[in-house]
Amino acid sequence: MKYLMLVCLDPGLDKSKVGDAPDVEEWVAENDGKGIRVLGDRVRPESDATTVRVRDGEVLLTDGPYVETKDLIAGFDVLECTDLDHAVEVASRHPMAWGGVIELRPFWGEDD
Repeated sequence: MKYLMLVCLDPGLDKSKVGDAPDVEEWVAENDGKGIRVLGDRVRPESDATTVRVRDGEVLLTDGPYVETKDLIAGFDVLECTDLDHAVEVASRHPMAWGGVIELRPFWGEDD
C-alpha cells in the first residue's frame, strides 16, 4: 500500500529537547535500498507557495499558504509499505519525527 509521508517543521519545538536524531541521508539510503521509498524531495518554504482556488468560475491565486497551520511542510516521501504499522515504523525512524512532525496519508486503492 502506498502512503504519502508529509515531512513538517514544528516552529514551536524546543530544539534542545530533540535528542540524537538519525541522519536523513542514512534514512533515505536505507529505504531506497529496500524499495520502500518510491519518491521524495524537499519543498521550498511556505513563502514560495501559491494557493489556487476557483470561485464562481474565477481562478483566484494567493501567495503563500492559504490555510493557517502550525506545522510547515518541508518535504514529502511516497512509501510502499505492507500496512499502516509498517509505514509508522518507517516514518518513526525519519529524523523529522524526532524534531518535527510526520503525517502519513494512504493513497486510495483500486478497491476503494
